[in-house]
Amino acid sequence: MLRPLKNFTLSEIELCILRFMKYIVTPSTLKGSVALPSSKSQTLRAILFGALGRGITHISHPLSSPDTQAMIAACRLLGAHVEQQDHVLSVQGTGGVPHITRSCIDAGNSGIVLRFCSALGALASDPLIVTGDHALQQQRPMYPLLEGLSQLGVRVASRQGFAPVQIQGPLRSGVALLAGEDSQPVSALLIAGSLAEGPIELCVHKPGEKPWVELTLHWLSRLNIPYEREGFERFYLPGKARYSGFQYRVPGDLSSLAFPLGAALVTESEISIHNSDLTDAQGDKKLLTILEAMGARFAYNDTEHVLHIKAGHPLTGIEVDLNDCIDALPLLAVIACFARGKTVISNAAVARTKECNRIRALFTELSKMGAQISETHDGLIITGTPLAAATVHSHQDHRMAMALSVAALGAQGTSCIEAVACVDKTYASFAQDLQQLGAQIESHPMRS
Repeated sequence: MLRPLKNFTLSEIELCILRFMKYIVTPSTLKGSVALPSSKSQTLRAILFGALGRGITHISHPLSSPDTQAMIAACRLLGAHVEQQDHVLSVQGTGGVPHITRSCIDAGNSGIVLRFCSALGALASDPLIVTGDHALQQQRPMYPLLEGLSQLGVRVASRQGFAPVQIQGPLRSGVALLAGEDSQPVSALLIAGSLAEGPIELCVHKPGEKPWVELTLHWLSRLNIPYEREGFERFYLPGKARYSGFQYRVPGDLSSLAFPLGAALVTESEISIHNSDLTDAQGDKKLLTILEAMGARFAYNDTEHVLHIKAGHPLTGIEVDLNDCIDALPLLAVIACFARGKTVISNAAVARTKECNRIRALFTELSKMGAQISETHDGLIITGTPLAAATVHSHQDHRMAMALSVAALGAQGTSCIEAVACVDKTYASFAQDLQQLGAQIESHPMRS
């Protein structure tokens, strides 16, 4: 039974800072090359798995991000020791037995830290509170994970199914049935279940975002953690997994790839993007297949991990089920505005529970730029039409901020994108990288 838990916010100052930066963007032609930042999803998983291993893990080229710092802080509170020097993290793990050193974890704006560390906290018997910033408390539902944990003997409490949540283990053997539209609760229970004291079976109803579950399973396999599966609907974890520390170099972020790639497409430019390892398990590389179906053309050097975007290929609207790469929604919606004909994006309802309600936010902000766009319960319908300059808002969402900046590069006139400091979550050098390619994009403080 979920019980109400008092609401509190730990990051009001940070939230205010995010509101008071903006981009001024003028249409541009791009040329040259940039390198992708390191992957957020792989950085956070590497730190977490390092914190759960025996001995020391070395992680090179982690993403510099507020989410990375939130994960480091959370893992320290779960008993790991983490040191950072230059571009390497050294993690002394807990040997698969996390223990709570303080009673509260602040996940900041990170859904991964919130969900994953709540599940791992259930491995201990001491109570733990996990909270986050205002947006996380309003936007990231915890019911699926909390219901799964409660079926496995964990005492849970929440503020109407949102953070802050209170967890008190231990996690016990058994069967848990949970909704799987959002992949993070499934991944969280896969990780925690692999370390539990006895076997756990997960039965997932309506599994979604499958590539992100696959990414977590990739880590289990990499570390020789045993599991059995029947598709994405059933998982069996024998528990008591133990593994040694490891060496890991974080690859480029294939979710962030969308934005310089999209900038090239809307400006009809040719650029090269380095640090693009398309063999990595990240699911958002599927965006390339979708864009190729729309007419985009790429060349890939698999030795150097360089993606070259070719110019001169008009884009055409398509119908696309986006569930395998939900985070690509903001950029794909922008690209659809520059394509001929109609694009229908469906099976993306979970995008409403990301950093903001991305379906509603895209409809609102792209409409300001003159887009022919309508909102459905699980996606968007967009008919290509020239965009005009406007003042638009990021909704404190890093992918919204970058996608709207890409839209502005292809629009008519000079646009203003408000509240853009949030791009530091995944791509702190975004504006500088676009400037390096020749884009007219400038950062300015907003007037309060």
